[in-house]
Amino acid sequence: MTIDEARNLAGLWVAAWNAHDLDQIMTHYEDAVELTSPVAAQLLGAPDGKVVGKATVRAYFGRGLEAYPELHFQLADVLCGVNSMVLYYTNQKGTHTAEFMEFSAMGKVARVVANYGT
Repeated sequence: MTIDEARNLAGLWVAAWNAHDLDQIMTHYEDAVELTSPVAAQLLGAPDGKVVGKATVRAYFGRGLEAYPELHFQLADVLCGVNSMVLYYTNQKGTHTAEFMEFSAMGKVARVVANYGT
């Protein structure tokens, strides 16, 4: 993945979230996606914060969109790795977030680890 490809994907990802378009959001993820997030731990009552499988991730994202109707992301930076990237953004509450995303051979997100600041 080049930095230009990562920036393009990041722009599409943020636009889908800002539109609250769950169908478009989910186009970025593999069927067997694994997501780990402190927000998942909070919203789902799962101590390990892990959500596995596209259908389960979709349900989690849908719940998040309902819980945060004012949700909006402002992309600050995109870091590019080998088959991975980190999106660094700020949400509607001013919270800083970094999401590590690892990609499958098909170019879809296979694993996500979300980290939150203040």
